[in-house]
Order: sequence, then C-alpha cells, then structure tokens
Amino acid sequence: MEVCVCSVLLLCVGIYLTLQLLRFIIADADFTLLWAAAVGTRPGMALKQKVVWITGASSGIGEELAYQLAAVGARLVLSARRENELHRVRRKCLELSSLEEKDILVLPLDLLERSTHREKTDAVLQQFGQIDVLVNNGGRSQRSLFIDTDIDVYGGLMELNFLGSVSLTQHVLRHMICRGDGIIATVSSIVGLVGAPLSTGYSASKHALQGFFNSLRTELTDYPNITISTICPGPVMSQIVNNAFTEQVNKLMSDAGDQSHKMSTERCVRLILAGLSNRVKEMWIAQQPFLLFFYLWQYTPTLAWYITNLFGRKRVQNFKAGLDADTAYFIKPKDKTK
Repeated sequence: MEVCVCSVLLLCVGIYLTLQLLRFIIADADFTLLWAAAVGTRPGMALKQKVVWITGASSGIGEELAYQLAAVGARLVLSARRENELHRVRRKCLELSSLEEKDILVLPLDLLERSTHREKTDAVLQQFGQIDVLVNNGGRSQRSLFIDTDIDVYGGLMELNFLGSVSLTQHVLRHMICRGDGIIATVSSIVGLVGAPLSTGYSASKHALQGFFNSLRTELTDYPNITISTICPGPVMSQIVNNAFTEQVNKLMSDAGDQSHKMSTERCVRLILAGLSNRVKEMWIAQQPFLLFFYLWQYTPTLAWYITNLFGRKRVQNFKAGLDADTAYFIKPKDKTK
C-alpha cells in the first residue's frame, strides 16, 4: 500500500514538473508577469483615465504603448524630439479610441536638455493636474566594438539613457510624493542585467538605470503607493537599432539588419501594460532562448558566463565579418556584402 502511495506521489510530482517545464519552454515573460497578465487586474480597469507620460513615444515600444494605452482609455502625454511624428501618433491614438483631443498632449522633449524638464513637468500638470504614470522609454542603443569607439559615444549614452531619465524622474517624483501615489516605469533591457558585446556603453547605461531605480525603490518605503518598476525586454522589433550609436557620435548605422526573429512590439507592450496594471516591480520580457538567460544569470551565473561567452564570441566574429550581429545567433546569417 505504501509503495502504491509513493508511486502515485512520484507520478504527480513528475507530471507537475513536466507541466512547469512546458510552461517555461513556451513562456515569453517571467512567471510573475505572466500570472499578472492571466489573472491580475485588467489594464482597462487599472489605467482608464490615468494620466500616462511616455518618453520616446514617436516610435517603437513608446509608440505602441501610446496606442494600447489609448485603447484602454488612458489620458496621454506624448514626448520625443520629433514633434511631427508625435502628432502622427496622436492622430492614430484618437482613431483607435474614444479619447478626445484634450485627452492627449503632444509635448516635444529632449532628454539631453535637462534644464527644460521642470517646465515640461509643469506643462503636464497644467494640462491634466496630475501625473499617474511616467514611462521612461527614451534612449538610444549601440553597435560598435569598444576598442574602436570614441569615448564621447559613452558620454552620449550615459547623458541620454541614464541622466536624462533620472532628471525627468526627479521632477515627476516630487509631484507623486505630494500626492502619495504613482508609478515610475523605466524601460531597461536584458543588457541591464547581462553584458552584451557591441553594446558596452548601452549596457552600462542600462546597468546604471537598474542600480539607480533599485536604490530609489528602497528610499520610498514610506510611500507604499508609489511603485518603481523596471521593464527588461529582450530583443523586440523596434527602430532603436536604426538610430544606434556606432564608433563615432555622428555616424549612423548603415544597416539595421533583419529583425523578424524578434518579439513583436504589440506582444511586448501587452505584457508591459499587465505589469503596470498590477504594479510589478521588475518585468522580464523575452522569447526563448533569451528568457532562459534571465534565469541563468539570476540563479546559475557560472553557467551563464560560459554560454554568454560562446554566443558573444560568435556575435563579435559575425560583426567583424560584416554579417548581421543579431540574426546570426541561431540562424545561418546572410552575408551583407552579397
């Protein structure tokens, strides 16, 4: 009898572990975020009529955030440098939703011009009277080898990706502290947790954001209704690669390469909204095998270093040979010179 009971228990354990393995194989986010997306508060309930300020709203993740937030009834502040693109996004938001023109503010913003951040914040408050969510999404990526890269590129990355977001956060946070409520969400990256070749400066700026906002979160323990959330996507289809820094500050990417292997922007943003709606403090968003890297670096760093070095070496070799650095990981790359 005891043998039968043990056998049944072992079978149940085996089935459970198998199911969890299958869940992980098909997962595209950490389990906390997936749970929030499955059974948590819906964005339409949590974010309707909330005032959400998005930087980098003219393209990529920021643009898609605007569309999906408009669809659930959030009031929007759209910021980026390209005002004409912001108006294009605004028009589409109005088409996709029942929002009125007064519900969407186009607010051109250059994160490098930190002296303007106070007046920009005041402009939002004058329009809406409050800021419920700030999404720090503006920034640039990098594609270059450190040994060939001007130091000014690293200064540019830190000024834009790190100090620009920190500066804007400080002004918005003062308002949220007075209200005692709010969400400050910052789009970091998988390279904010894991180093990546060809992105040494970009990775450094995202590591800086991770360290800063993790520290800030603990400073705000007296304000339990203010949530500091970091969003860590893996490879996502967006235009960030097109505008990446290269070896010189003013030298643009010649070819962004094929991005069809990456997660869709729509799916990434749906997961972000689930996380914001349920105030998830850190979101890991990536398709496999990239999601696996999050877990390996968290729990088995020695193994993670070994695997990272294997793929990192391949990425550098492909870059030096003129091949696309991203798509060459898991599929046979197409030579750019052909």
